[in-house]
Amino acid sequence: MPRTRVRRRTRPPHRRAVLAALAVAAATLVAPASPAAAAPPGEKDVTAVLFEWRFDSVASACTDSLGPAGYGSVQVSPPQEHIQGPQWWTSYQPVSYRIAGRLGDRTAFKRMVDTCHAAGVKVVADAVINHMAASDGTGTGGSSYTKYNYPGIYSGSDMDDCRATISNYGDRGNVQNCELVQLADLDTGEDYVRGRIAGYLNDLLSLGVDAFRIDAAKHMPAADLAAIKSRLTNPGVHWKQEAIFGAGEAVAPGEYLGSGDVQEFRYARDLKRTFRSESLAHLKNFGEAWGYMASGRSGVFVDNHDTERGGDTLSYKDGSAYTLANVFMLAWPYGSPDVHSGYEWTDKDAGPPNGGSVSACHTDGWKCQHAWREISSMVALRNAARGQAVTDWWDNGGDQIAFGRGAKAYVAINHEGAALTRTFQSSLPPGAYCDVQSGRTVTVNGSGQFTATLGAGTAVALHVNARTCSGGATPPPSATAGASFAVNATTVPGQDIHVTGDRPELGNWNTGAAPKLDPAAYPVWKLDVPLPPGTVFAYKYVRKDAAGKVTWESGANRTATVPATGAVTLTDTWRG
Repeated sequence: MPRTRVRRRTRPPHRRAVLAALAVAAATLVAPASPAAAAPPGEKDVTAVLFEWRFDSVASACTDSLGPAGYGSVQVSPPQEHIQGPQWWTSYQPVSYRIAGRLGDRTAFKRMVDTCHAAGVKVVADAVINHMAASDGTGTGGSSYTKYNYPGIYSGSDMDDCRATISNYGDRGNVQNCELVQLADLDTGEDYVRGRIAGYLNDLLSLGVDAFRIDAAKHMPAADLAAIKSRLTNPGVHWKQEAIFGAGEAVAPGEYLGSGDVQEFRYARDLKRTFRSESLAHLKNFGEAWGYMASGRSGVFVDNHDTERGGDTLSYKDGSAYTLANVFMLAWPYGSPDVHSGYEWTDKDAGPPNGGSVSACHTDGWKCQHAWREISSMVALRNAARGQAVTDWWDNGGDQIAFGRGAKAYVAINHEGAALTRTFQSSLPPGAYCDVQSGRTVTVNGSGQFTATLGAGTAVALHVNARTCSGGATPPPSATAGASFAVNATTVPGQDIHVTGDRPELGNWNTGAAPKLDPAAYPVWKLDVPLPPGTVFAYKYVRKDAAGKVTWESGANRTATVPATGAVTLTDTWRG
């Protein structure tokens, strides 16, 4: 939707019943959904949110990274026909309920669902059902429309009576009857509208969709959403509702728990405040004790597409604080986590690079947070620790913390500016473990103790399903053949660090083709590059600025060798 999409709309009890008969038919036109091949609901509770990815790119990610990492679900951006334009928010202005958006057509969508299921990954569709487009024109699928008139689906009589923009979040009627940023507000209390919406969701279910994210739920009465859900071919389908908490506002997120889960926005906001200006030691009782909704009904995240642009949560621009917040979220037993995976932006309205086509992660601005070793490796840890309470908590009173998940996992986080060396007390069985954060082996003694050194802005993470770092169960992504680059290099705004070398994958010494490293753990820049086993290669780091100026680091070429199995881990410091 236009600009930053903020919160969302109660309506008076009088509702027309003229179109009731049509609504019944609309809700029952679609055949029941075929069962998903993925895991049962709740068995794997981490969702990768591939924001504005084309469906064919999502399918590839399910096979290549999401399934192998243990993600339970992938959330895709709204699939329905929408207004034209390059901005990301055009996806949130529906024109019709045809699957004909910029991210792919019906065939591509179905192929994506089937491919993801084959990889053991469920599909969550972002469903925009509160409103229609705010302007006049022709949609991405060729449909002509004007505001309040969407041929073949809705006319002005299907909209709420208030035609003004929401202006008072302390007034329930204003929030739920008026227009969110001038978007045509659907009268979801009307029987015909409910039927039309149910028909759209049923169509997605028939294509194999497993769950929904309900966009702008706060702007629809909870009773309306419950009524719509009752018309689905699978009324028990899982959905999570976007109901943003606002202190003193008339509409509270807890109202929506009757029909499904609700996203807990306070979680992400509090993580930002804690990582930015407070102490991680305060997180010892993070969750319901902080006044949040019940853990089993809450969707949580470090950031999403709205909040990273609005600045009310951390984002990829926060470096290691952002990465460590994701590590904490995935290790901590509260809520069902969403891992946001989007793209770089300076213009908050900017749409996806290449129209949503992702040829490779970390190119063309695609951030691929879901595939960062520090984040993706935590998904398997969370799956291994499922059902285990927090044990063995330790903190230094500041920004160094550690905790276990019973006898299944243990995590230590160093959010301070100096390295931490410590002997940690865990409840893990004795033996060798792979630290899935670094790919290094850690040995736990018979008393559950191990000694480790954590660099500034890093973590250690151990779990029982990752006992060896190569050739064993659940190795970290960096264990695939290649090189894992990490260089400590300071920069100023507008500068990036790249690596080049004598391999095609490194640009063959051409700085114009040198892959860019990621500053998620700034000042450490990281990148995993696939290379054949046994490869001997030379490399060097370069700094580029916004004007294209290239500065090479000093000294001789660096050299390394890819082992026969796994990856070579390179920990370097920029040579000025």
